Order: sequence, then C-alpha cells, then structure tokens
Amino acid sequence: MPVNPDLAIQPPAQILLERSFALADEAATNAFGARFAQAIESVRELQRKPRHNPQQTTQREAQQPAPLAANEQTSHGLQVQLVGDLGAGKTTLVRATLRGLGHTGRVRSPTYTLVEPYVLERPAGELALYHFDLYRFTDPAEWADAGFREYFDSGAICLVEWPQRAGRLLGVPDLVFSLDLDHEGNGRVLVARAYSESGKACLERC
Repeated sequence: MPVNPDLAIQPPAQILLERSFALADEAATNAFGARFAQAIESVRELQRKPRHNPQQTTQREAQQPAPLAANEQTSHGLQVQLVGDLGAGKTTLVRATLRGLGHTGRVRSPTYTLVEPYVLERPAGELALYHFDLYRFTDPAEWADAGFREYFDSGAICLVEWPQRAGRLLGVPDLVFSLDLDHEGNGRVLVARAYSESGKACLERC
C-alpha cells in the first residue's frame, strides 16, 4: 500500500483504499454526497453488529464487507478532511452530505465561525456532525487554542475544510477528499483516500 502523499496535511500514513470520482456538475456532487451519507449510516449500523464466527458465515454474508473491529467503532467518530482550492466544491459536498443525513435547514459556511454544529436524528440514533473551516488560521497553534480537540474525541462526524491550516495537529484522518478541476471539462475530480478501516468501509460504499 502507498504511503500518504499529503505530507503537509497529516503525518505519513498508509493508504488503505483510494478511489477517484468524476463530478461533472453540482448534481453529480450532490449525488456523491448522498451516497457518502448512506455509507456513514451503513458503517454506523455495522459497528453495532457483533462480529460473526467465520465458520457460521453464509456465502451471501461472505460477499458483504465485514463488520468493523472493536477498535474501529464509533467511539472515535469519523474525521474527513476536504482539500481543494477556493471554489473547488468542498462546502457543496458538505451540504450534500448533510442533506443526505436528513438535515433540511440552512447550511452555513463556517468561514467566520470556524465550526458549525449539527445534531441529526437518524434511525441508528442521534448523530453529531461538526463542519469546520480553518481557512482563517495563520498558525497551527490557533487550532489547539480554539479547544477543538474535544469535538474530535466525542464520537462525532468531523468534516474539515482547509485542514492544512492546522498543520499536523489533526493527526491521521479516516478519509481525505481532494477536489480538483477536471482539465478535460468543466467539472471536478474527487480523489478519496482512506487511512482507517472505518474510512475504508465508508469509501467502499460510495
């Protein structure tokens, strides 16, 4: 497996899964966000299921992604870093993910507030999601001074725009979504990399 190529964003880490998605327009971005939301729901459900005895696994179950190990359960939440230039579609993707998770209200950009919290009522239980935008940070120490570590330790979904502004303080994420222009057209290309089993399980379902 390759080592994390985004060395400026977090410490080097092994990539467990990498996939690319063509996002031709906003509708395609919204569709991916909806799939990602469903993947989050699916993984949360898997994390609640006991692990099967391999000798009792049916052929159909063998074709499905395995339940996550105990140390990959939701107690540590899910950290997703969104990387891309201004206007790359990061906030659009966050908005689509929130819509897919049932949020019907306004989705504000946290450029000035730094973080926008959401509490979503889901079939698998209440889900806390925090949308961060660290663009205004000029020093990684500002992230530590802001007291954001507790959000990441709360078992919540943390979607972070401009994570590089926090330097290495965020640690290794579960997923990195890198958005860039599709030079063959007017759309975007999303390169998704998973660095944990939880992130890999989500990406497999996107």
